[in-house]
Amino acid sequence: MSVADPVAGPVAGDDQPRCPWAGGPGPMRDYHDTEWGVPVSGEAAHLERLTLEAFQSGLSWSTILAKRPAFREVFCGFDADAVAAFTDADHARLMADARIVRNRLKISAAITNARATVALREAGGLEALVRRFVPATTPAYDATLTAESLALSKELKRHGFVFVGPTTMHALMQAIGLFDPHHPDCFRAGAIS
Repeated sequence: MSVADPVAGPVAGDDQPRCPWAGGPGPMRDYHDTEWGVPVSGEAAHLERLTLEAFQSGLSWSTILAKRPAFREVFCGFDADAVAAFTDADHARLMADARIVRNRLKISAAITNARATVALREAGGLEALVRRFVPATTPAYDATLTAESLALSKELKRHGFVFVGPTTMHALMQAIGLFDPHHPDCFRAGAIS
């Protein structure tokens, strides 16, 4: 999720300063405080974040968060083997499910990316590939892409992934804690290692 607002500084919440997009109480603040920028491990966790970032493209992150339980259900907990085995009937079932974002290309991308994730196991796996692109220095808070997100995008595409543009990959890198994405004055800045 690309959430950086290059103009805004931290927002004072009820108790402490936060990144501008997480000021009000609710799911966005909860996500900010407990998950955004926290390193994840495991294939399913990486595939989930990759999938959700692709679905978020052009939409608000709050929409994706609201639908996240349904995404987890319909995509089998982001088990790559299960999603990779989806058929045209599964695609049609997902297109009819109003609990998720019903976008034909994004649903196809989720299935394609699960298949690419399975194939990538022979080369070390999705998590290992993504971790090869940790930025040498923390990008500016208002950055929306970096040389590393561009390189990650190209490498994933080389391995058959789709809907993995450099801005989306920057958002993925933020979400999974490849660097500290928080505003320098946010109480979470520097809290994650």
